[in-house]
Parts: sequence; C-alpha cells; structure tokens
Amino acid sequence: MKPRIQLAIALGAALACPFKSAQAEPRNAANPEESSSDTSADVVSALTEVVVVGDKKRAAEIAGSAQVLDAIDLSSARVISVNEALRKLPGITVRDEEGFGLRPNIGVRGLNPTRSTKVLLLEDGIPAAYAPYGDNASYYHAPIERYQQIEALKGVGMLRFGPQTIGGVLNYITPTPPQEFEARAQLAGGSLGYRNAHVSLGMGGSLLDVAHRSGDGARDNQELNQADVNLKSQFGLTDTQALTVRLNFLRENSFVTYSGITDAELANFGARYNPFENDRFDIRRYGGSLTHAFSANEQWSLATSAYGFQFDRDWWRQSSSTTDTQCGNAFRDARLAGNRVNIDSCASQQGRLRSYKTWGVEPRLTFNPSNSENRFEFGVRAHREEQDRQQLNVLSPTLRTGTLAENNRRDVQAESAFLAARFGFGAFKLEPVLRYERLDTSRLNRLNGLSNSQDLREFIPGLAGLYELDSSAIYFGIHRGFSPPRVEDLIDNNGVVVDVDAERSRNIELGIRSRGSNSERLAYDLTVFDVDFSNQLAVGSIAGGSTPLAEGETRYRGAEFALRYSADAQDWGQPYISSALTWLRDAEQSSAFIAVSNRAAVAGSRAGLRLPYAPEWTNTLRLGLIRGALDASIEAVYVDSQFADFANTVLAPVGGNGQFGQIKSYTLFNSTLNWQPDALPFAVFVTVKNAFDKNYIVDRTRGILPGIGRQWVLGLDYGF
Repeated sequence: MKPRIQLAIALGAALACPFKSAQAEPRNAANPEESSSDTSADVVSALTEVVVVGDKKRAAEIAGSAQVLDAIDLSSARVISVNEALRKLPGITVRDEEGFGLRPNIGVRGLNPTRSTKVLLLEDGIPAAYAPYGDNASYYHAPIERYQQIEALKGVGMLRFGPQTIGGVLNYITPTPPQEFEARAQLAGGSLGYRNAHVSLGMGGSLLDVAHRSGDGARDNQELNQADVNLKSQFGLTDTQALTVRLNFLRENSFVTYSGITDAELANFGARYNPFENDRFDIRRYGGSLTHAFSANEQWSLATSAYGFQFDRDWWRQSSSTTDTQCGNAFRDARLAGNRVNIDSCASQQGRLRSYKTWGVEPRLTFNPSNSENRFEFGVRAHREEQDRQQLNVLSPTLRTGTLAENNRRDVQAESAFLAARFGFGAFKLEPVLRYERLDTSRLNRLNGLSNSQDLREFIPGLAGLYELDSSAIYFGIHRGFSPPRVEDLIDNNGVVVDVDAERSRNIELGIRSRGSNSERLAYDLTVFDVDFSNQLAVGSIAGGSTPLAEGETRYRGAEFALRYSADAQDWGQPYISSALTWLRDAEQSSAFIAVSNRAAVAGSRAGLRLPYAPEWTNTLRLGLIRGALDASIEAVYVDSQFADFANTVLAPVGGNGQFGQIKSYTLFNSTLNWQPDALPFAVFVTVKNAFDKNYIVDRTRGILPGIGRQWVLGLDYGF
C-alpha cells in the first residue's frame, strides 16, 4: 500500500473516535416528513449519516440549488426506473438506452448526458461510480427499489464532495434499518415481459434488501436481467459512537447490443429492430463500506467512511455502431441500404472485458461553536483506482476465446481535501468553500510493455450566500468547476503523455425559493444559471461521427423551476400538482472543438452552434388526486428537439448511418392508480408508462435508439 494511502487511513483511524453528525435528523421510510418512532435507530442513523442535502425542509436552507425526491414521491408515481425518477428533478436531462435505466445517461444543465460522465453519483454520501476519477462512466445502476430518497445538489455545496464539481451531485439514500421486525414484499409484472420482485427484511438495526427484475426493454433481441442484494446494519457502540456497515452485490446478465440502427433500417423494419441477438452484457459488482461516527458533545462531530468495491464488466458484441466494419464492409453496407442481415454469418465477436477495483477512506470533521450561527466542516480523502482492460477478438459469433487485442492496466491515486464554512449574520448566511484535488495517474500497455504516468493538481474555490425573507429565501453561488480527464485521455496506448487539459468552468447561479416546513402546501424553487467553460472535453462517441478526443470553449445559460402544490382536502378529494421545468436558453459552442491528436477543428464544429444533446425545454408535469384510499395521477414528460452532432444537422442524409439528424421533440404520458386502505397492510397499484405508445428517438450516438413503447405494470406491495 502506498505511503499516502497509509497516512490517510491512519489519520481517519486516529480521528474516528467519537463525534455526532450535527446535521443529521431521522427519516421514516414510509413518511419522510414525520419522525420515526424507533428512537434508537434514528439516533444511530443520525450519527453515521453523511449529509449531502437532507430532507425537504433542510434543502430549503441550503445556499444553492437543491432538491429532494422522497419515498412518497417515488411510491406515489410508482417509478420503475431511475430515469423516470430523475426526470422529476429540474435541471436534469436523462436519456434512455435500453428502456430499463440499467445504464443511465444523466446530464445536468445542458451537459452531454452520455454515460453520466459529468455527474457525481453517491450512495449514502459515499462514491457509487466504479471509477469517479479515472473513468467516470456509468455502465450500471442499482435498481430504484433499493432507495427511499434521491437528492440533487448543483450549487457551491458540491465542492464538499468531488472530483466532478461542474454539473451536480446525485445522492441515493437507502432506508434506515429498523430495530423492531419489519418486512416488505413487492411483486409486479406487466407488458414487454416486465417482472419485478423486491423483498426487504429488517430488525435489530439491520436491513436486508433483495430485488430482481427482468424484461424485454425497448428493442428486439433484448433480454434484460438484473439482481441486487443490499445489506445495511447500524450499531450504537456507546452513547457517543455509532457504526454503519453496508454490503452489496449486483449482477446483470443481459442480451443487449451497443449499436443503434441506420435510417434505412428504421424506415424498413421499425424502431424496435435489432439484429444483434448474439451480443451479451454481463456485470458483477461487489461493494462495501464502513462509516464510524463519534460525538462527544454538541459542538464537535466526526464521521469516517472507508469504502471499497470491485466492478467486472464483460460486453461481447458484434458491432459497436452502425459504421463498424467488424463484420466486414459488405455487412455494414447492407445495413446502410436497409437490408436485413444474418448476424450468424458474421464470423466475428469482440469481448470488451473490464475490471475495476476502487477503495478509499474519508473522514469528515464538523464544528458548531456554541451560541453561534457559524459552522465549519473539514474533510480529507485518500482514493485509489485500478483498471484492468482487455479486448478479445473472436472468429465466431458465439465463442468466448480468441486473440488478445488489448491488455491495459490503468491506475489512479488521488488525495483531496476541502474546507467549508457557514457564517451567520442574522438573516444573511455566507458560505465559502475551498477544495483541493491531487491525482497521480499511470497506464501500462502489457502487450508492448510501454507505460507512463502523469499528475494533476487543482485548487477549486467557491462562495455562496443565502438571504432569508419572511416566506422565501434568495440564494447565490459562484464556484470554479473541475473535472479530471480520463486516464486514457492523459496517456495513450504507447505510453505517450497527451497534451490534454482538465475541464474547467465558472459556475454561477442565482435563485429564490419558498421557506417553510415539510408540510407546506406550496413549495417552489427558481434558479437561473450560467456555466462558462474555458475548456470542455468531447470524448469518444458523444456526437455523430465518432468524435475524436477534442477540446473547446462552451457556455450554458438558462433557468430551472421546481413547483409542488397540494390543495386543502375537499369532500371530493385532495388535488396536487408538481412540475420540474428546465429552460436551457444557451448551450453554445463558444469556439470550435479542436481535436487533441492533430489540433484540427472537429468536423462541423464552429462557434455559435448549439451543442449536441442539449434540448432547450424539458418539463415533467404531474397532476394527481387523493380520495380516501385512492391516489390517481397523470404525468406529461416533454423533451424538446435536440441535435445529434456538432454541425447541427437537421435532416438525416439519404442512406444515413443513423448518427446524424435532429431528434424531434416528444411528449410522453404516464398514469398511475394506487389503492392503499388504512386498515390493511398492503397496497395495489397499476401504472401505464408511455400510455399512448409514442414512437420516438432518444439517441443517435451509435445509431438510432428508440424510446420504450407503452408498458403497463400491475403490482402488489405488502408490508408487516
């Protein structure tokens, strides 16, 4: 183990003697707006919780854009994927891929959503991505059933986490384990082969959560299967110490391809067409963490988290895009012409085999001076990533042995620290934050023995403020955004250090929100934002034409608006409404993107054009009515038109490969009916997604990908 890792672990162990997390408050999975009756469980949870946003009341006190989806929001709408859930948050764009949300593509404030690379994903405040420093891409996502709450933070406060500090932070909250016995089972099934079973058992401060789902997804020749097991235990060691243990295992074994379809294939065979029945996607993720907290008094608290996980991904495929010649030029040309192809006649398959090991330790110290509105928080992190990447080329559509074409080892050793403060001046609060990131990266090509290393250092400052009025609050923030380049972008396969810079931006936001308790009938939050990149990276296939690694100046400006309103109950029922509206006025290429390899402008890129996959308007509007045991709602999800390439091509060319052409706007309608009588321990629900069976395109990155068609789901939720 490297000396810096050892030093950080020793520091965490030395500090990890007793401090209560002053921010934490108990949550109730059934109703987060009420305190749990299980006091001992709540105290332990409060001690060990790493707070990102908190509940809705605390979100209203943050000097920056912050929203919360709680258990009621998720269960009332009966969301069946993380994509569906995240669309209920303003400022966030989510692009489907296979129709299940297994590989989410999440963008914030116009940033390209491909593989969620510009979003920091956390679970219970702990890194969830398999390589947040060296390859921050999302090729998996735990099922939405694992979580009771989702938090989104986009302001200066995200500097408390890192390393991705440009777009935002999404934190997924797992339920608090109960002390008394509790059990819950949910069974659901529906069209498109959808099946979902979810069981949770808890007592004595432990909660075991098991979920399995399967289905056909959005395309032909897709069989999606995912299983997830999560164990969370919380223990009060003494009156001043507590420990949380988390263990999880996720497995996916699906038939799913990487390639989309061509324009001619779409015209001849329809949007669901997918000839690649031999492609297979197999992942396994093992993870665990410990969070120890110590609180000797009301002023000092310390929470120390140690985490580690392994992620193995094997993707066997016969094509990576509509222009891939892996199966030969004739095969590619047949697809471009819209002819049906026999995939078994292609004597080729590539196995993209990846293994990631990630671990780290992170103590966080909080100080609240007595009789003061001030607060201080300090944290350090030591983090390590190891990537093993291989590619096997196979002369058969189904074999799993062949020629080794790639064998890479990529490492990241990172240390970071932050200092955040909150100074109170009556109704005005001022919050300065400073973060420091240090990365040491290396890459070894085992096939030719060539290797090299590179390091990166960065200070990231921010300043936020909050002014509280009688019924509202005004907030502002400005900070420097930072995102490190991937290891493969810093060092090429021959060990040559590439002249590529990190992403840097200036992020500004100004907002006004309602102030009040969680029971407030009306809640709103309006934020205007300006994200100005002095350097933004375009990596891989984020736009039509397999864009090379490139750099450019960009700017994103717009506004986001969240609204919740629940009317007073009437004899005929209690209506409610929610909206998550985003207006992305500008998503501009301020300069042409320049390829790193030859310093030439990327084809079609020039100043003044709109960036790809940045719709101007998005909105999720939900109307509902509660009457007795019934909760009925309808929801409209609108996504504006968007470009698929830097040149802003509107019409797909004749004989096009599917990677170019404007993606038309679309509106989807969802409906849900819940029946949950007070005197019975179960609920019955039926939900219909894309109720009018809208045909629409969601992506052209590797060819045309469709959105999922109409899907109905009937379910039973039983708890005791």
